Amino acid sequence: MKQTIILGAGMAGIGAGLHLLKRGVDVTIVDQTEPGRETSYGNAGLIQTEAVEPYALPRDIGKLFMIATGISNDVYYEISNLPSHALSLLKYWWYSGPSQYGKISKAYASIISRSTAEHAPFIAEAGAEDLVAHDGFRTFYRDGREFEKGIANAKRLFETYGLGSSVMTGRQLMEAEPHIQISGAGAIHWPDTWAVRDPGSLVVAYADLFRKLGGKIVRGDAQSLSPSGSGWKVTTVDGPVEADAVVVALGPWSPTLLQSFGYDIQMVRKRGYHMHYRSDTPLNVPLMDMANGYVLAPMLKGMRITTGAELTKEASLAAPVQLKRAHKAASEIIPLGSPVENAPWSGTRPCMPDMLPVIGEAPKHKGLWFHFGHGHQGFTLGPATGRMLAELMTGETPFTDATPFRPARLF
Repeated sequence: MKQTIILGAGMAGIGAGLHLLKRGVDVTIVDQTEPGRETSYGNAGLIQTEAVEPYALPRDIGKLFMIATGISNDVYYEISNLPSHALSLLKYWWYSGPSQYGKISKAYASIISRSTAEHAPFIAEAGAEDLVAHDGFRTFYRDGREFEKGIANAKRLFETYGLGSSVMTGRQLMEAEPHIQISGAGAIHWPDTWAVRDPGSLVVAYADLFRKLGGKIVRGDAQSLSPSGSGWKVTTVDGPVEADAVVVALGPWSPTLLQSFGYDIQMVRKRGYHMHYRSDTPLNVPLMDMANGYVLAPMLKGMRITTGAELTKEASLAAPVQLKRAHKAASEIIPLGSPVENAPWSGTRPCMPDMLPVIGEAPKHKGLWFHFGHGHQGFTLGPATGRMLAELMTGETPFTDATPFRPARLF
């Protein structure tokens, strides 16, 4: 394989492109927008080493009741949108069962444990150190009972994965964050997670590095993808581009493209929102308010609130109900100030029913490769899964077992 087209200029596409370039492959990335303008732009900016287990569908009756009745701010939905999610959610519920989830988490941990190690050289080569803070991330608990559950879970994660954390009392949290107005029950500090002050800018920095190393990024229409001889072709503003192989790294848009090639892919699409606020009293470290399902993160543009999951149809209008609730809750923690934007940003997270990204060659088409379905962690995982994809494409032995992520599992 000498030439590859990558469809998608988000963190997954750029991460794979950098690893392929370093293996001597001629790579062209094609996207209809500039790098890092979609889901890779709108996240909480965390490179989350502590997220060793993916987001499962709750099986606890109490939590399901809170989601169903709209009490919980973790998940929001309109009843009219649920039929389009029925099959995906049913599979998601099954894979969230104890026996399946244990195997899934083991595979998931094997890639997310590489997240900072794979980001680090790219950050250094791109000269993007000023965008990244290494002070960790905190989960904040308002309720004492939930705090105790959080502490027990942190202990379990240490025993299972060796994941480090430290427990903070409410007083210790207020000492570490002088502008916090409520102490709650306490917090758990995850020291090894990195916080990025502008996620979109980090993707742009990686894209600049990609170009510097000889890669090409062009505007084009992924839907124009077609076989061409023994390879593939796509239409761009600079004319047709042909290559031996093509990688589909289009996040939530991947199933739509692949449907035309005979692949019916179920995906749980979770829309998220964010907005920045001109706070004069920012946090030092990103904070997740566990009771209200959002992350409050200091960014270059201001304090960013990033919401949980809204189950929605692809073409549904924005409904920032969760963001309004999160704003009210966050205002109890710190003074937020006025909004920076006139309207909230929204984007869709591409979540597979079994919670694992899809990495590998298509079952029915030679030279067609999949790299999508990272769920809430595309920004975290892009360089790590990009390495796995590049290793598979060039015949190397992957850094960890790639079998759980193979596309064939979906069909």
